[in-house]
Amino acid sequence: MARLVILLHGWPYDIHSFVDVAPLIAANGYRVIVPFLRGYGTTRFRSDETMRNGQPSVVALDTIALMDALKIEKPIVAGFDWGARTADIVAALWPNRCKGLVSVSGYLIGSQAAGKAPLPPEAELQWWYQYYFATERGRIGYEKYRHDFAKLIWRQASPRWAFDDATFDRSAAAFDNPDHVAIVVHNYRWRLGLAEGEAKYDDLERQLATGPTIATPTITLEGDANGASHPDASAYAKKFSGKYAHRVVTGGIGHNLPQEAPQAFAQAIFDVDHS
Repeated sequence: MARLVILLHGWPYDIHSFVDVAPLIAANGYRVIVPFLRGYGTTRFRSDETMRNGQPSVVALDTIALMDALKIEKPIVAGFDWGARTADIVAALWPNRCKGLVSVSGYLIGSQAAGKAPLPPEAELQWWYQYYFATERGRIGYEKYRHDFAKLIWRQASPRWAFDDATFDRSAAAFDNPDHVAIVVHNYRWRLGLAEGEAKYDDLERQLATGPTIATPTITLEGDANGASHPDASAYAKKFSGKYAHRVVTGGIGHNLPQEAPQAFAQAIFDVDHS
């Protein structure tokens, strides 16, 4: 049976973050699955009545549902940004469904209570877009300028990544999804405690709010030029109770680490598989 890897992208990125990683992994005998997160690309809701819910536990449940639909029992799960948070949640809540974990910026599981706690001003400045999305002006602005907005985030999060317009435009097409804005805005409002989730997910969120440890073999990665807000590795090392390693990827590598350093990301997957 082929070894399996699920690669999960972040915001505001898409499956093309793994455009160079996936062939590297596949060439080493892995079956590689790279899904769009809800609200990106070709994803669609089956009913207009369904809440456009972006809370973290729900995005993780999407991954479990995909695994069930494809009859995938225990893959390696890897990602960055929203994808890293999702991978962390899968490993924490469904450890029997995760063989290994590769997570950029480490342990990203949080809660609404944690999201309400103020940070030092410099840290708050990095989260400026959360507060923009908290307003109706921000929702309308993101709807109108989503491509310009995403390009700005790319430049801030990866200040030394010299991506060209064609590279950006290839990913930006995924933001034209009719539910994209609603999912993104709900995610950030929920994390600040400014929007309700759905009661049927309350138990999962309560479990996540305890900050569960992850026993799955894990490698965490960080780029040496990540311009996005991210915790220091020392702050989360003890959250991984199984075999664990942390690596800093050098060379001006920013937030979109899989696309900026595909070889390093792929190597982490190979190494966690054999840990």
